[in-house]
Amino acid sequence: MTPKFDDIRQAASLELLAKQLVEGFITGLHKSPYHGFSVEFAEHRLYNEGQSTRHIDWKVFARTDRLYTKQYEEETNLRCLIVLDGSSSMYYPADTLAKLKFSAQAASALAYLLHKQRDAVGLCLFSDGIDEFTQVKSTATHLDKLFTLLERTIEAGSKAQKKTNVAKVLHEIAEKTHKRSLIIIFSDMFDGPDDTEEVFKSLQHLKHNKHEVLLFHVSDHDTERDFNFEERPYEFIDLESGDRLKLNPAEIKESYTQALTDFHQTLKLKCNQLKVDFVSVNSQTDYFTVLQSYLIKRGKMK
Repeated sequence: MTPKFDDIRQAASLELLAKQLVEGFITGLHKSPYHGFSVEFAEHRLYNEGQSTRHIDWKVFARTDRLYTKQYEEETNLRCLIVLDGSSSMYYPADTLAKLKFSAQAASALAYLLHKQRDAVGLCLFSDGIDEFTQVKSTATHLDKLFTLLERTIEAGSKAQKKTNVAKVLHEIAEKTHKRSLIIIFSDMFDGPDDTEEVFKSLQHLKHNKHEVLLFHVSDHDTERDFNFEERPYEFIDLESGDRLKLNPAEIKESYTQALTDFHQTLKLKCNQLKVDFVSVNSQTDYFTVLQSYLIKRGKMK
């Protein structure tokens, strides 16, 4: 069953949450925790007849009735950069910070899964510019560093209004990332209506430099996408500009949802044209959607 945001224990460390999410997801796909969705973990490989039996994992055999051999060689199959939007709009709703927490927790689960597969992973945190940009590595100490950065991002909260400049940041990433990589982006893509075309150019820049791109479009589906509010006056606050607007949601619901649908469809269509994998995710529930989408993408890149 897909976990909801409230079900994720806030007191637990990101490392523990990542491990729980990944292992729960893999177990849910297949009874064997070591083989699923056309992805084999680097630690274990199916035993082939004629191989030495010296490295067979008999404990796994007892659980799965399959022969797996342990792998000890250090190998990196994929380079991946996880790009996380930390602008103020990602701190919605203000009482739970659900969009940012979801993105950080999903990113930590992906980093853990990449590490389990001996793939190299790095992290970029951004708002109107790049705030953190790590190296892309496959070591355990590097993974710990990524967890620390993500935890620090959540703990910092929205202490200042931080605008978004997705296009500028993606252009910079395209220039900074010299080796062909998988770029995974978590963002609500709220860059302003006048900047949409520049966002598309920045995605095209990544593709031109031979990178594969997986974009997770993060939103709170109930309130941001469907605009479900009680029929009473509210004061809406723009988290990035601080602008305030008092109104009854029912008065603008139809026009708002139409505008957002148009934006979503345009973004999705352009991503399809650029061969960028576009996945809409609900910040309340879609942890497993993130992991499944990654594994599908990973399988295509083999």
